[in-house]
Amino acid sequence: MKAEPKTILNFLATYFDTIKDIFEVQTRESIIRKEILQEIFANQGDEILPQLLEYKIIRKLGDDFEFRDTYFKLFEFILNEFRPLLPETIQKYEQSIGILFKKIREGINKDKLILGQRVTDLYNEIKEFSEAVEKNTIRLLNETRELKSNVEKLDYQEKVRKASFWIDYYISPLNNILDINHQDSITNKLFDISEYVNVRRLNFDEEHLRLQFEKLYNFLVQTNDDLLKQSKLLTNELLPLIERIRTESLILTGWIEFLKAPNKAPLPRVFKVERVYPYSNDMYLNAKEYLEQFAVDETIILEDPQQLTDKWIFNKDLYKNRLLAALPVNSFFEWCGLTLKSDYQYIETDKFFALTTLLFEDGISVELDNENDRQLIQTNQMTLRVPKLKIMKYGIS
Repeated sequence: MKAEPKTILNFLATYFDTIKDIFEVQTRESIIRKEILQEIFANQGDEILPQLLEYKIIRKLGDDFEFRDTYFKLFEFILNEFRPLLPETIQKYEQSIGILFKKIREGINKDKLILGQRVTDLYNEIKEFSEAVEKNTIRLLNETRELKSNVEKLDYQEKVRKASFWIDYYISPLNNILDINHQDSITNKLFDISEYVNVRRLNFDEEHLRLQFEKLYNFLVQTNDDLLKQSKLLTNELLPLIERIRTESLILTGWIEFLKAPNKAPLPRVFKVERVYPYSNDMYLNAKEYLEQFAVDETIILEDPQQLTDKWIFNKDLYKNRLLAALPVNSFFEWCGLTLKSDYQYIETDKFFALTTLLFEDGISVELDNENDRQLIQTNQMTLRVPKLKIMKYGIS
């Protein structure tokens, strides 16, 4: 007879420490040996093996035991202890997501029930992929911080080996999976799916399916933001941190080896220490000379102010929308000049520089064309020599 849900939850709360110890054994050794399980029961004073089997928390594996997957994932989530997945394990979602997307496109005008189920399955696959990336990032961040603080008291050589291991087998491959500019990345595939789903959610006759496409599109937008966040975490925090560990350890290891036998190698030249100041030695005299010019009273003539011309106000939202509508743009500065000529017949310098601030807006990617020489832009005050910048969309729109 199946136990009541409340009974199982009360059991988990009552014997949480014991079950947590069993979970840690499973995480560490991938199996719960009978002898270790009995030792945990003896230390905690709880003999709860019958209940663990009855409530299907663990199951027998020969003479030993293992956690059932549902409860193992529950404790992973509660304790924030996730097993790092190899990038090739996460990469499998590219195939499953791609197959479902292909079947949705092929069956878009066929059986509506099957189509709805495929949309739901695609939603679930993308959710599993996003959660797997998030779990891996959390685990990698924890591992990297522990390595930085040297919790395990590793020697320098072992720290270098471990740092290189995390970079080569986990961090760099995972970063490639999340790189939207990489043609074969899963993130790039999600971008294609979002464009297709965005069209279907707006012009699908079947109301129920249209709402499913609407839900999938909103989820894809949120997933894109989450994946960009994970990618930035990998690029801006994890990789620099672990590279610093590797570099520092190599320098310290080399210095220790040098101190062991300093006569085996020529002594490097030591830098000469000099004191410099961020200001000139003549700063006092220069400041005195500057202030003395204001000590003499001069005749001041007040004139009526000239009529001020209308001040131009830069409508950033208007020009940003025009830029996004024109993407991709092969030459950003040329687009600025043509836009101002279209609106005002000539290019004013202050308006041109105001338009260049659009380079720092979210949602666009900037790429420098190294193959082309610089371009000349003629304004009403000067001639500007500027590089050729290509502007593209960044992320899922």
